Amino acid sequence: MKFSPTRPRPCIIDVLRGDRQSRPPIDTSSAAGLRAVLEDGIYATVSDTPIDTPIVVRASSLREAPRTTNLIDSPLARIRGVLVAQLLRLRSVNEPTGDPYDDAVAAWRAETNSPGLFADFERLEPDDLARLRSDVRAHAHTLHAALGPIPRQWMVRTNLRVSQRLSAGRVVAHDVLDLLIGETGPEQSSVALLDLTSAPLAEGAERVLRYHALVQTLRTSVAPLRSAVFSSATGELWSLDVTNELLMRGAGELLDAIESLW
Repeated sequence: MKFSPTRPRPCIIDVLRGDRQSRPPIDTSSAAGLRAVLEDGIYATVSDTPIDTPIVVRASSLREAPRTTNLIDSPLARIRGVLVAQLLRLRSVNEPTGDPYDDAVAAWRAETNSPGLFADFERLEPDDLARLRSDVRAHAHTLHAALGPIPRQWMVRTNLRVSQRLSAGRVVAHDVLDLLIGETGPEQSSVALLDLTSAPLAEGAERVLRYHALVQTLRTSVAPLRSAVFSSATGELWSLDVTNELLMRGAGELLDAIESLW
């Protein structure tokens, strides 16, 4: 399901949670089949070849970034993305914000685990800093207008870094979830995932949504309810209900990525 900023739409949190009455039964059966498909597919690619360094797959491995421009991969764009993600984290705990740019920089400075990118930030020229401040404020406005309130009882987790080892550790699937809400119940699926990007959405975004859902299913043995992505650049929200068909498609895309990296 795709929501365009040009027409009225529900807030992000409402889309993620959906209607409690219409949530499907919890899916604990897909994970085993997915593992079997992946193990067979990985063996077909790498066979018994000894591997000193594991093949590492990330969400970016599934996203085809345009190579005709370096805008998305530029340090300024990556810094903007980090700062917008910090604003989501602050908002998720209902932290009152003043100037969004100053708040995001302060939060990043307090916990930065990317010293190289932070060094790039420290070296920005005044014109680039002014542009960055303006961009972050604009993205913050779009995000805050679309997000909606997040009740604390929804088990909010942000910047969740996870990994899944496959083929006895020869392949490692890394993932970072910008926002995860809900918890696994005894009967209904209720866990929802959100990917936040400061770039416009492109075809690769759907592959990333399937990758998030796949890694979460492999990690917990329970399929999530929904996987979504929001662009703070355009206000677009794409949301996919997680089904066995979606997960199997994600497994095929993961195998394609592994073959490409191999």
